[in-house]
Amino acid sequence: MTARTAGDLLVQLQLLSRDIELVAAQRLERVGTSLRAVSVLRCADREERTQGELAELTCLDKSTMVHTIDALERAGLATRRPSREDRRARVVFVTDAGRALVAATEPVLSGLHDSVLARLPEADREQFLRSLAVLVAGRSPEPVSTAERAPRRRSAR
Repeated sequence: MTARTAGDLLVQLQLLSRDIELVAAQRLERVGTSLRAVSVLRCADREERTQGELAELTCLDKSTMVHTIDALERAGLATRRPSREDRRARVVFVTDAGRALVAATEPVLSGLHDSVLARLPEADREQFLRSLAVLVAGRSPEPVSTAERAPRRRSAR
């Protein structure tokens, strides 16, 4: 199916993204980690970022980010410290063990990269990656909120 409408494009991108995420999750599970953990560690190690900034970069809600960072800290893969600019914010730092885990996942993720791109003719691969980078760079800087689901409330027991 060729994406002729915004709806077609959305469905195709979702299908591809979901496929890649599922395969990555399966492969990373074999090396004892998760796609979420690797994504957070990779983003945190590039520059000093708060938990909120990491949540935006990794497309996680803030409560999921807190639970993820808690788990990374318990495993000795990351630490949190107060931000120098805003004492209320917490900055996430990757430990040497966290860097070693990310390095151990590189062959797994590289193999996934190669297998996904192998679906394209070799002559199209570089142009696809350049085009994808342009599309990602032009994304909306503001998170888009939807009213798809109302927030869940805790029962008053």
